[in-house]
Amino acid sequence: MTEPDASRATPRTAPPRAEAPRTVAPRGVPLRVVVADDSVLLREGLVRVLGEAGVDIVGSYGDADQLLAALDQTAPDLAVLDVRMPPTFRDEGVRAAIEARRRRPGLGILLLSQYVEVAYAQELLASGTGGVGYLLKDRVASLDELDDAISRIAAGGTVLDPEVVAQLIGRRTDPIATLTPREREVLALMGEGRTNAAISAALFIGTGAVEKNVTSIFQKFGLDDSGNDHRRVLAVLAWLQR
Repeated sequence: MTEPDASRATPRTAPPRAEAPRTVAPRGVPLRVVVADDSVLLREGLVRVLGEAGVDIVGSYGDADQLLAALDQTAPDLAVLDVRMPPTFRDEGVRAAIEARRRRPGLGILLLSQYVEVAYAQELLASGTGGVGYLLKDRVASLDELDDAISRIAAGGTVLDPEVVAQLIGRRTDPIATLTPREREVLALMGEGRTNAAISAALFIGTGAVEKNVTSIFQKFGLDDSGNDHRRVLAVLAWLQR
């Protein structure tokens, strides 16, 4: 008589799958995260990947205004935002991040961008407080990379994409040293809060010449056009910190 095959007689069961470690806020509970990105595919991908990292997704939005409108209701610990969103696709995410932190001091911020946009990274870091990050969107494909980033941000750290760091280091040469004497005069008057028309009157030059000098200053400082006057503020900050 043939002995029964033990491997067939006792069905094999797979070992239980270990749960993903919960990413927690400083107070010791799962991190509450909101996500804003106009791309449905990327937004849903972020929600899935963040969920696998063990956070609680308390809000998912297609634009920055929706995120801000629900901020009090969702009470997040961290916000993940695309840099460029409707309606202008310029710097809505950056503006929303600054406003969200004004409303909720200590809110962690992770900005995502398709490309390295150093001016936005500098703006994010301008407050000097921690709990911020700036990554390229390619990083969201890695669960470990994203989990590490949000954990460090939640703990008050700063996370910058290596490519952003490389470009920031590459700009360590003082741009003020490259300004012409006239550009220095214009920048000093900008620091006094004067408009282009007032600068024109003070220096006895045409407004067109002032605009040309202002544009040159922005270019030398690497300040991209964000559709508003915020570049003037950043330029003046660079002047004051020289």
